[in-house]
Parts: sequence; C-alpha cells; structure tokens
Amino acid sequence: MLSLYPPIEPHDRGMLDVGDGQRIYWEVSGNPRGKPVVVLHGGPGAGTSPVQRRHFDPAAYRIVLVDQRGAGRSWPHVSDPSVDLAANTIWHLVEDLERLRAHLRISRWQLFGGSWGTTLALAYAERYPSQVSELILRGVFLLRQRELDWLYRGGAGALFPEAWAEFQHLVPAGEDPLAAYARLLDDPAARLAAAIAWSNWEGALVSLVPNPGMVAQYADAEFAVPFARIGVHYFTNGGWLDEGQLLRDAPVLGGIPGRLVQGRYDVVCPVVSAWELTRVWAGAELVVLPQAGHAVGDPGVLEALRAATDGFRGC
Repeated sequence: MLSLYPPIEPHDRGMLDVGDGQRIYWEVSGNPRGKPVVVLHGGPGAGTSPVQRRHFDPAAYRIVLVDQRGAGRSWPHVSDPSVDLAANTIWHLVEDLERLRAHLRISRWQLFGGSWGTTLALAYAERYPSQVSELILRGVFLLRQRELDWLYRGGAGALFPEAWAEFQHLVPAGEDPLAAYARLLDDPAARLAAAIAWSNWEGALVSLVPNPGMVAQYADAEFAVPFARIGVHYFTNGGWLDEGQLLRDAPVLGGIPGRLVQGRYDVVCPVVSAWELTRVWAGAELVVLPQAGHAVGDPGVLEALRAATDGFRGC
C-alpha cells in the first residue's frame, strides 16, 4: 500500500520506570538522528502496533512508540483484575510522556495520535507547548460530555440500532450505561462478557463500511478487556478534565502547526469537534475526507496522514 512506508523494526527499546509501580514500554525506529515523533495510541488501552511505524519516512523520522500505563507491553497490565487504576489518569500519562522525552534526550517532538490519542496529545501539548513541534491528529476526541453522551448514551444508537441493542442488553433499565459498565467490569462473573460487549460497540461503528476482520479484533478478549477497563475508567471520570478544557485551552497551541484528519462520517468522533478546535487553534488545518468514517483504513485516511507526515518531515 503506497500510503504506508515499508515495515521496519526498532533499533532501540526499553521499559521506563515512571513511578507508582508502573513501567511503560517504549521503542524507537527509523533514523536515530531524524526528526522525533511520538505515536499516541487510541483506546485508551488499545496499545501500539508495528504498523504505526509505517506512517513515517524512516530516513527522515526518529519514530517513538509507547504503550500507555496498563496497556500493550507496559506493566502491570490491566487485564489482571487486581491491578488498581488509581494511578492511571490523563495527567499521569502526560507526565509519563514528559519523562520519556527527557529519557530519550529529545528537545521537541511531533505528536501523532488518533481518537483517544488526540485527547492525550492535546492535553500534553497544552501543558508543554514548548516541547511540541507539530501535531497530526486523526479523529479528534475532546472528551466532553456531549461526545460521551453521543457515543454511550444513545446518540449514535440512532444510526446503529442493532449494535446499540447489543451494547444495551447488559444495562438494567434506567441505569446510566457508563455507570453500569463500570459496575459490570468490577464483577468477576460479568467482566469478560461486559468487556466484549463494550468493545464490540465501537467495533460496529469504527468503519464507514463494516470490515469483518476489524470487528473480529474488537471481539477478541485479549484486546477487549484492557480496551474496556481503561476506557470505562477514563470516561466515567471525565478524563480528569474540566468540562470543555481542551477546547478552552487550545489557544495556547497558536504557535504550533497542526493537521487534523477527519472522516466526514466518523460516528465515533464526529467531525464537529475537529471543526470547533480549528476555530480556536491558529495554525491548525482541517482535512475532511468525504468517504471516510473513523477507521484509519477508510478511504483517503492513510493518504492524508502520509501527506501530513511527509509535509512536516523537513520542518
């Protein structure tokens, strides 16, 4: 696929102790003296994937992948129900990134993220703007109540009623879905079924045209348990953000170039959030793809991301 660079392997990797009994997995590929970029995975809880190295010209970029607390190859992993999530908040993740940047002796880096990765990228960039060279964001998620209501309290269900019925079948009548899933994921007898139902809901929405292979990934227990457990933990706590905080504080990004890549028919992260962000972030360019949903494999998404990373590689 021409929109992705050829597969590459890391030339450096490690586990960074970030405190609180947490160690995060990181790896570096590409040019050791190239332009630094860090990939912020979605979920939260999805972990990184080797294909994420391939968005970048390996001759030009020093490509950093990192698994966020509790996810991927980081330790302890939240698939263990005994792992406490008290020390897993967006601000812990922001400070983990800052520790990793210092550990790798990077002065400034590009942030590249999709979905939840855009939330984390914005939180980090708004706290540490001088450490950020550019942002490339796909499927902007600002973690506002209106976005959570759309996704988990019935809005998107109007477009996908069959999938919504499956998501709702574990929720007692009259109970808030987020609260219900938080309770179910704490119940050993219900945990696995709840995690798969939670994950399947997003899997049903993620692509404009349903992709059976992608939907099957969301139903896999190894993926679904951390995806559900960390996601519910974050969303029931509003991400530890003030309502509208990321949009409110976005003017601080004014000196940072940004490229927002957005599917017109993204049901998971509707385009309005990206559009509103460009109203208050001078220097952000919004690219709306007319035949795409949320998935990175939808028409035009990989090409738009390649154009963004290629466009910034010499900056």
